[in-house]
This record gives sequence, structure tokens and C-alpha cells, in this order.
Amino acid sequence: MSNLASTQKYLDIAEIKNDCLVLKDGSLRAVLLASSVNFALKTEEEQKAVIQAYSRFLNILKFPLQIVIHSRPFNIDPYVNELNILRQNQTNELLRNQTTDYRDFIKELIDLGEIMSRRFYVIVRYSPIGDKKRGFLSRLSDILSAAIMVKIKREKFDTYREMLFKRTDNIASGLSSMGIKTSPLDTQSLVELFYNIYNPVESKNQKLIDLEKLKIEE
Repeated sequence: MSNLASTQKYLDIAEIKNDCLVLKDGSLRAVLLASSVNFALKTEEEQKAVIQAYSRFLNILKFPLQIVIHSRPFNIDPYVNELNILRQNQTNELLRNQTTDYRDFIKELIDLGEIMSRRFYVIVRYSPIGDKKRGFLSRLSDILSAAIMVKIKREKFDTYREMLFKRTDNIASGLSSMGIKTSPLDTQSLVELFYNIYNPVESKNQKLIDLEKLKIEE
């Protein structure tokens, strides 16, 4: 438990609730899962249209935006498990052997090719104290008064959250003009995302419990 507490001390996240992140400085974050666009396969006219849409998107931005690409080795364990079940239920010896060979081929292909799965996230922020650049002393004051800021944040959380998701809707609309589909992560998805990021090994073998099934002692 002591290791967990010492680790959390260095994280910027104070809590995750109502489909958004509450940071220790009192600001909020929403996370959008975004699709990708295969720019190289588009025609010249389509490429120009995407570039123009991207230019318009950048020009309407009035607040910071962060784009994160999360790459992890492709997990084929669920598919391999399905093949194992199919092999066990196969009564034809020839088909059973072919299923085994195919399963081994897929596993070797993934291992040798180092195939990665990539997900794209857009981080939208809202800060009740404004997005202006501040000096070192101002930022230091925010860190030292983190607990107070978070308490104030909880009192006006609904208002701040509404402002955050207005920004999120605008971002989703702007990305849609480029053919990029987005979906905001809910509380459960946010918890699972950070669980997988900070526990890459454990997350493969131990799945996170549904938040609704967790019992939190007051």
C-alpha cells in the first residue's frame, strides 16, 4: 500500500469521475478516442480537402489540445484461445492438424513481425483559472495548494464539466470534417486506459473489475 501511495503522489490526476479527469491543479480533461485516416490512399483532391479542413480546424482552436498515440504489441491471445477451442472440438484429424499449424503460424507471424496496435487519443482541457501562460511562482503556488484547488473544483464541478464537454463537442465536430470519427471515453474506459498504461504486464493477465462492482469504503 505504501508503494501505491508513493506512486500516486507523482501523478497529476486527483480523481476520475463523470467521464473526465480531475487534475490536482483543479483543471479538467476529457479524452476522445479517434479513428485514423489513410491519407496516402486518398486522391489528390481528397488530400487537398483534408488539408484545408485541418487548416480550418487549427484556426478555430482557442485552447491547448494534446494528441497522443498509444502503441502496444498486438494482443492475439483471445484469437489463439478461440483457435485452441476450435481445435479441441474438431473431429477430423486432418483439420485438427491444419488448425494447429495455422495457430502456430499466426503466433510466429506476430512475434517476428513485431506487429503493434495503435490507438489515437485527443485530450481536451478546461481550466477554471484560465489558459494563460503563468510564471514559475504561479505554477508553484498551484502545486502547493493542490488540495484546496481540488476541493473548490468539486463545489463547481458540474459547471466546469459542462464547459469542458462543450469544447469536446467542438473538437469532435472539427475532426469529423476531416473524416475522423471520435468517441469520448467514459469513466470505466478512462480507468481501464490508465490501468493498462501503468500496468502493461499485469493488465494482460488480470483484467480490471467493472466500477459498478467495486465496493468503496467511506
